[in-house]
Amino acid sequence: MGIIIGLVVTFGCVLGGYMAMGGHIEVLLQPWEVVIICGASLGTFLVANPLATVKDTGKAMMEAFRHQVPTEQDYLETLGVLHSLMRELRTKSRNEVEAHIDNPQESPLFQAFPTVLRNEDLTHFICDYCRIIIIGNARPFEIEALMDEEIHTIKTDKLKPYHALNTVADALPALGIVAAVLGVVKAMGALDQSPEILGALVAAALVGTFLGIFLSYAVVSPIATKIKIVREKKNRLYTIVKQTLLAYMNGSLPQVALEFGRKTISAYDRPSIDAVEQSTLHGADITRKAA
Repeated sequence: MGIIIGLVVTFGCVLGGYMAMGGHIEVLLQPWEVVIICGASLGTFLVANPLATVKDTGKAMMEAFRHQVPTEQDYLETLGVLHSLMRELRTKSRNEVEAHIDNPQESPLFQAFPTVLRNEDLTHFICDYCRIIIIGNARPFEIEALMDEEIHTIKTDKLKPYHALNTVADALPALGIVAAVLGVVKAMGALDQSPEILGALVAAALVGTFLGIFLSYAVVSPIATKIKIVREKKNRLYTIVKQTLLAYMNGSLPQVALEFGRKTISAYDRPSIDAVEQSTLHGADITRKAA
């Protein structure tokens, strides 16, 4: 919704200001200039990026338009499933814990936290490091280095749409110039026409420059930035898991380890200690009943 409101304000102010100065809106209606600029930018986007990135860019744009960032419930469920797993690690046998992490989709522990279970990448991340903890040979600093490397890889992959769109945004002003040059070439071929016709052709050519700059800085670049913000907030969930499990491996009790994870959440989004306590107690009750 924020993107739509922003675009409406941007288009309204630019076009409204142009009309208020006495400009004629029909002069800006140059569909073939749009075809040249947008078609070339789409083509270069397809050339520069693999199909997986192209598909993920569409997905990332939908997330940005819907502002699909983690909510307080997402944070609470992530902390809740970690608390339940740490309790299991402390009190249950290896086989019992492995039953949860080998098949999380069928595990009552994970089923108590459906938001986490729907995030397959996060679920696998949690299960993989719990499995390493169970093995018991790895030291905390080694696990931390491995987690940092994997989180960096995840961040790099998730931000590919941002970099792809930023590249398009950087290219759009130049593509606008390409469209303008082609328009000037067309105008040069009509030098024998009346000044009214020649003026209209030159104006149409200049629209290409305007569109390239406008689309770059007022449309594509802001959407790319929004994608970056949304994806980085989603990646924060992995940092929560990292800090919580490392605190547990270093000897903290489950409830104390949760505080290490909770403190990595932005102060604007961070759930209170009471909310975390209620969530973990609720999850523990569900897991106990299922067991």
